[in-house]
Amino acid sequence: MAAPLPARWLAAAGLCLSALPVAAQMTTELPAAVPGAKPVTVERIRIHSAALEGSLEGDPATRDVIVILPPGYAAERTRRYPVVYALHGYSVGAEQWSKEIHAIEATTGAFARGVPGMIVVLPDSKTMHNGSMYSSSVTTGDYERFISHDLVAAIDARYRTLPVRESRGLVGHSMGGYGASRIGMKHADVFGALYMMSPCCLSPRAMTRLDPKDADALAALKSPADSPSLSWGQRAMLASAAAWSPNPKKPPLYLDLPVENGQVREDIAAKWAANSPLAFVDQYTSNLRRYRAIAIDVGSQDGLKADAGKLHEALDRYGIANSFQIYEGDHTNRIAVRFQDQVMPFFGRNLVAQARP
Repeated sequence: MAAPLPARWLAAAGLCLSALPVAAQMTTELPAAVPGAKPVTVERIRIHSAALEGSLEGDPATRDVIVILPPGYAAERTRRYPVVYALHGYSVGAEQWSKEIHAIEATTGAFARGVPGMIVVLPDSKTMHNGSMYSSSVTTGDYERFISHDLVAAIDARYRTLPVRESRGLVGHSMGGYGASRIGMKHADVFGALYMMSPCCLSPRAMTRLDPKDADALAALKSPADSPSLSWGQRAMLASAAAWSPNPKKPPLYLDLPVENGQVREDIAAKWAANSPLAFVDQYTSNLRRYRAIAIDVGSQDGLKADAGKLHEALDRYGIANSFQIYEGDHTNRIAVRFQDQVMPFFGRNLVAQARP
């Protein structure tokens, strides 16, 4: 589990990292068991992505994917299902996140409470520096295309899906919520309903001085593979730089940091700002209007609450239908309950569950 983020990094990382959670929660509330619930089927597969081939930092192009099939999938051999793609946060991969949201219990309970059958897909997008930011970069690979194209195509080819946008949902938490907002805004041709749970990294933020000790640690790095020797915050800085300010001419890390020699690099800060959804939402209003439904939620004790509210307000300004809920909780403690009681029913209501005539 990730270590706490030093306060100086909350300032130094500014544009995104001041909005990342201090640490992943060790435990989360388990949804209440539903009597008579029928079991789901869990498959762990691997999917190769052409979009991730040749990443400069050496992340694998073949990714682990967890697939949850609803009760009755094996027996009803002619039935096709909507699909929900669920994106994990920073510093955890799909396997760990599946435990944090109690994915088996949450989906089992949701189906038992009447949510129509659907397939839930949890792809792993963890990188050398602990997170891809679901962005497009020669340094990390194109995770935006991996999710929106390669993964969707592979799932449609392997399972009995309803292969239309109206039957595909996208949800993510924290960094995954950022991924859902970014990918959702750009790829409304692929997905039909969108849910952002405590999305991080929504707004551009002012950069400040990087602590000299941290700067020295980053400068001394000889290879991306040495990233695990760094602190949580140092790795988070590298993850964001690898995603948003890649530099193919700057080995061994192939990235530019937003602070150099104690000074903010305005050109790099501008690149990070350009990757902030609150900065580019105005460009994608026509895409956002295509969604059957959009939802945002965030905990009342979550430091990401203000930016989540600003995204809701931005959508409201354009008259884009969306729901926004602040629930009692912090960044992670109630996400499993939310997944069962809010996320799954949301997609059950808003995804087309049968083929169009």
